[in-house]
Amino acid sequence: MAPKLTGFLLIALLCCPVSCDHKRDFPELPAHRAEVFQQLASFRGTSRYKRDAPHSRSAQQEDWSSSCASGDSDQAKLNKNTHKYTFVDDDGSTVTLAWVGDGTGIILALTTFNLPLVWLFFGGTSRLYRSEDYGKTFVDISTILNNYYIRKEFGINVGPEHSKKVILTADESRHIGHSGKQSGVIIRSNDSGETFHSIRLPFHPGQPMLYHSTNSDFLLAYSADHVLWLSQNFGATWVTIHQFVYTYTWGPGNTIFFSTHPNGIYDKDARGVLELKRTTDFGKTFTTLLTKIYSFGFAGRFLFASVISNQTLPRSVYVSTDQGDSWNKAQLPPVSHEQFYSILAADSEMIFIHVDEPGNNGFGTVYTSDDRGILFSESLERHLFSDTSGTTDFTNVTSLRGVYLTNVLDKDNNIRSVITFDSGGEWKPLKKPDNSHCDATAKNSEMCNLHIHAAYSISQTLDVPLPPLSAPNAVGLILAHGSVGDAISTMIPDVYVSDDGGYSWSKALTGPHYYAILDSGGLIVAVESNPDKAIYNIKYSTDEGQCWKSHNFTNETFIFVGLVSEPGTKSMNVSLWGYSHESIYSTTWLSITIDFEELLTRDCQEKDYVRWLAHSTEAAEKTDGCILGYKETFQRLAKASVCRNGRDYVVSKDQSLCSCTMGDYMCDFGYYRVEDSDKCVEQPDLADRVLEFCLQGKEELLKTQGYRKVPGDKCEGGFTPNRSEQMTNVKCEQVLSLKESLSKITIVIIVISVLAASVLMMTGIILIFKKYVCGGRALVYRYSVLQTNTDEACVADNLDSSRSNTERVYHDDSDVDLLE
Repeated sequence: MAPKLTGFLLIALLCCPVSCDHKRDFPELPAHRAEVFQQLASFRGTSRYKRDAPHSRSAQQEDWSSSCASGDSDQAKLNKNTHKYTFVDDDGSTVTLAWVGDGTGIILALTTFNLPLVWLFFGGTSRLYRSEDYGKTFVDISTILNNYYIRKEFGINVGPEHSKKVILTADESRHIGHSGKQSGVIIRSNDSGETFHSIRLPFHPGQPMLYHSTNSDFLLAYSADHVLWLSQNFGATWVTIHQFVYTYTWGPGNTIFFSTHPNGIYDKDARGVLELKRTTDFGKTFTTLLTKIYSFGFAGRFLFASVISNQTLPRSVYVSTDQGDSWNKAQLPPVSHEQFYSILAADSEMIFIHVDEPGNNGFGTVYTSDDRGILFSESLERHLFSDTSGTTDFTNVTSLRGVYLTNVLDKDNNIRSVITFDSGGEWKPLKKPDNSHCDATAKNSEMCNLHIHAAYSISQTLDVPLPPLSAPNAVGLILAHGSVGDAISTMIPDVYVSDDGGYSWSKALTGPHYYAILDSGGLIVAVESNPDKAIYNIKYSTDEGQCWKSHNFTNETFIFVGLVSEPGTKSMNVSLWGYSHESIYSTTWLSITIDFEELLTRDCQEKDYVRWLAHSTEAAEKTDGCILGYKETFQRLAKASVCRNGRDYVVSKDQSLCSCTMGDYMCDFGYYRVEDSDKCVEQPDLADRVLEFCLQGKEELLKTQGYRKVPGDKCEGGFTPNRSEQMTNVKCEQVLSLKESLSKITIVIIVISVLAASVLMMTGIILIFKKYVCGGRALVYRYSVLQTNTDEACVADNLDSSRSNTERVYHDDSDVDLLE
């Protein structure tokens, strides 16, 4: 027990200088920039987040309706279906969870204990557990690890869909009898973890292996010496694709895209001189698609690349819809070396892109593209985006099409929330919930709206456990933390729920909570976030958050860390992970799984569902519910129905086309919308000028009345403005080749990244819980997809030398790869 005690004491001492006062540690910045970013990210002494004295949790009263029945009648059923599992004698300081398959109930839990101190490591042990009943019980299968230490930054790498494939990456340098050679070992399973086999690699892995999206036997691996490797038989044998690779991704079919240095070297400062290459035959032949690229990415049917044609000129974005055979320059404002682009979202129809404003102000402009990804129109000004933390609050509400949430930084230096229901055509403030009042920070009661906390608030260590949550099979449902006022407040946030895709909201729970959607929205569960204090109850609602009941799941001391449910929101099981203190010297991991199937025993029938018109705001109007050119009427569960949708539930809907209106159009290139109006007006600086752009090497003349249809809009007839593009014989330069040498200037930052909208629908979801006690602070809880490199904790972690070459993190002087 003594080594373990020493380890935790060391971590506490190392962490306190940074973490104990709730401040965030910032990367090193030039002197003229550091002050600006410190002001942007710190909540002390700034008005960006409204501040006031937080309300006391001990005095919190839930705003549950007095008409809601208590959960006493359910207690006996839930008691019989509450299952506790104790990970006896497990010294793991982190635990990583992964679901294998869809609806199989199989969970793998990997615990690791590793206490780094400079170049020394204390511990370095791993244990692996397997459950076949959604976490109610586990079997210790650690013997399959053969005493290997599994690298926590790699975690459990689960294959796509129903592949049953799992990869664990070992750190051979900590294995007994290590020869010192730079090679690696993976421990793989193709039967959902029932059996494992170890494979020695001809390289040392530098990043988690990347599965092909449809063929899980195909793997890409990136070695610590910057070589791209390929396996076509689930890691049994490997071949080299290319050396000196910077970034890479799978494309359609057997296509692989990657960037490399033209001189056959690896230089970490070589952004802007790289070549983008493609292979469609697994590395037998290569095609160079672009030169002088800074970074690239692939999403939907769009291939993106940022290009520096001349080191003294700004950067530009180029887009291809034919996998790089032809390119067109996106009609966007160029950015200097001190600005950045960011792809916020992309699908087969359109692209959302953020363009940073000059001056390191922490905001920029959101543009939306046409269906070719070439012509962009201004969608939202003063969009909040911090390049210190690399976070944006831009959120795709997957429970209803065309809906996105984000935050803006107003001229008064406050952060406010806005929402769009038509894919960026128009942005509006969120309505104030009827059951809420403006908080004490509001200076203008006439501007009392709901404001949502998302990734930026979490990055700044506000008490926000989770970002907004929605799911495609829970139609219209959104859960989010927020505050009500004229701007976001740093008062302790409450949980708000929308059942109509963001048009209206209601306060559901007082104070911050962890929450999860179960049974396709038929059940919501929540656990109060109260760091380092024992939790005894879980709250649940069967009517989309109107009424809540409480279940006392334990009478023992349980320090709650995270709430876990199977990806896809169809399960009826939820697990609470945490630990108990055996003594002041040690802790023990606990998992408490609650099965709600015995509570909702009746399968839903036809009479339990109602027809609901999405986007309905004015029932008397003929155009009511028309968004993106058509109406959608869903069959969704009535709030009063207490029944089970079941795993086979499929969202049912009917569609009907609408006549076109101005609302079906975005402002065309060179035009913008006046506030609170559908009318597009010409930008003053482009008035009376011929609008032209480069398309496939030829100059195109654009004749427009200022409108272009929103990509994906299906309306017919009605408002039909004239618009034409006329190709001339004048050649235009699309991409310049790099022939001159790279000038030695510092390329500061360009962030090009995609926030995947379908994260929760992927089969392999990994969650990480950390048990490092950092000066009494809250334990860290992180959520990640197929990689475990997002956990951010103590200084002690940063001293772990094994992380330096393996993690992909945001840097102030380099790109963040697109679509990793």
